[in-house]
Amino acid sequence: MLYFLGQLGDTLSVFNVFRYITFRTAGAVITALFFIFLFGPGMIKALRLRQGHGQPIREDGPQGHLLTKKGTPTMGGLMILSGVVISTLLWANLANGYVWVVLLVTVGFGAIGFYDDFLKVKRMSHKGFGGRQRLALEAVIAGIACFAISQLGEDPFSTSLLFPFVKGLALELGWFFVVFGAFVVVAAGNSVNLTDGLDGLAIVPVMVASACFGLIAYLVGSVTFSDYLLINYVPGTAELSVVCGALIGAGLGFLWFNAPPAQIFMGDTGSLALGGALGSIAVAVKHEIVLAIVGGLFVLETVSVIVQVVSFRLTGKRVFRMAPIHHHFEHLGWTESQVVIRFWIISFVLALIGLSSLKLR
Repeated sequence: MLYFLGQLGDTLSVFNVFRYITFRTAGAVITALFFIFLFGPGMIKALRLRQGHGQPIREDGPQGHLLTKKGTPTMGGLMILSGVVISTLLWANLANGYVWVVLLVTVGFGAIGFYDDFLKVKRMSHKGFGGRQRLALEAVIAGIACFAISQLGEDPFSTSLLFPFVKGLALELGWFFVVFGAFVVVAAGNSVNLTDGLDGLAIVPVMVASACFGLIAYLVGSVTFSDYLLINYVPGTAELSVVCGALIGAGLGFLWFNAPPAQIFMGDTGSLALGGALGSIAVAVKHEIVLAIVGGLFVLETVSVIVQVVSFRLTGKRVFRMAPIHHHFEHLGWTESQVVIRFWIISFVLALIGLSSLKLR
């Protein structure tokens, strides 16, 4: 919204600053952060009153969780979603189609997660929305978003898979691009969802990935920078830096209340929305493979669950003491803080590896 003030720049130079994506990205970070600081305590109080016993804790999980986490309210993703949406609407160029596509996925996945959290609280069980139905709804939303991205894109890469490290290396997918893109978005949403099991574990890697893709979006959306860095130019995607800024600001605000011992959990409302947002941004900027590197921690968590399930069904034995893998390390004797901080370190390292694909020189 404030972007349009920049259009008055020719008449009133004081508004020129609103034209700059860097300024509006910083504004999005600060707005989302302070929105959650202001309204977060009230939201937490309201959710605690409405939910009573809070989020159900898995009885087969680490026994310490039954004591330390019982009664903590969930659906904290509502705080994150509110901050992201309001900040984006305020600072982004609303004439940019990519902004609306990412918001569609973020809010759509958040709504699915909210219903899942609602069922868990209502039934007082960690089992919520049916897996197949949930995945089907996610696939529909992601498919619509990826079709829109293919229409917003320009030749020759509108429906192509681009490879990092080599400019111009692309695999034309045609209409299969929509299927591939939807898979990336759904996988990203559920990977973040699986990672969200300890206080602060998921939100920091999400912010790290958001920062990386904010930079990537800014660079690939610029003719000058993309040419200089030998990366593929994707017109219009620079505006997604503002959305990434909103994700970072909302994440910082939420972490204030989610830091151990957490006052609130993000729940599926937040984890699905955040993962879906990252996935849709990656598809839009044509860096899907880089997402798998930058978000390698999420990939690791997902693979650990897949390996555990397959191994148990085929052999009757478990590879890990418990999946996702962060619980495995808890069973090995790591404290919750050790697991969280060490996994944060891993996410930072993977982010640096992913950013190396930009061939900064």
